[in-house]
Amino acid sequence: MWKEKVNGDELTLARRRRKKEDPVAQLVGGIAVLLAGWVGYQTYSILMAGLTLLLVMVVALVIIYFINQKKEERLKQSGIRDIDQMDGRQFEHYLGLLFRSHGYKVEVTRAAGDYGADLVIQKDGKKIVVQAKRYSKNVGIDAVQQAQASIAHYKAHEAWVVSNRDYTEAARNLASSNSVRLISREMLIEMMLKMNPASKPDPKKVIAQMPQKTLQCDRCGNEMIRRKGPKGEFFGCSNYPKCRNTKAV
Repeated sequence: MWKEKVNGDELTLARRRRKKEDPVAQLVGGIAVLLAGWVGYQTYSILMAGLTLLLVMVVALVIIYFINQKKEERLKQSGIRDIDQMDGRQFEHYLGLLFRSHGYKVEVTRAAGDYGADLVIQKDGKKIVVQAKRYSKNVGIDAVQQAQASIAHYKAHEAWVVSNRDYTEAARNLASSNSVRLISREMLIEMMLKMNPASKPDPKKVIAQMPQKTLQCDRCGNEMIRRKGPKGEFFGCSNYPKCRNTKAV
């Protein structure tokens, strides 16, 4: 009987050993371990990738912030924001002061019959006609045509268009084929920044010395805006083309 019990225990242990050493179970267990390790690695990789991306975004935002701060300081130093608030007459006067500060002899043409040139500047024996455009949008081909046409009348050597904005592609193409120099917003800012602060004209003083004349349209009640046509300057209704009322300057 004791022998039978021993034999039974041995049989039970053998069965347990065979079950424990089952290759299928071992394979499944190994796969489970590998799968758990792979999932853990992928989770770690995703987490690290997310942290890296977040760090890159923070660094990029800091760089953009400092770049924008530098740009803003550059704009403040140039005074271009004040120029954006000028009317055409004030802008012409400011450019006259600016070119004088650069050593040019300057003549601001009469408002009536300026023949396409707002300024005539001279330096080193060269005469240049200048079309001034204080705009709120990009300048088109009309300014280039006016500047080019004024060369013959003033017997100038070349023509420039100066604006506080940029130029349309058509204006650039026409200027290139007619040798008209286009001075854009960025070039104007650069001209102002390169000057000695003591000799640079102050846009705010120009605005204060030449206050804008505002008129009200007696037809529709909207503001009248100073404009320029073939016969010189005039006030036109800001509600154009719905209202075509004009007044002489």
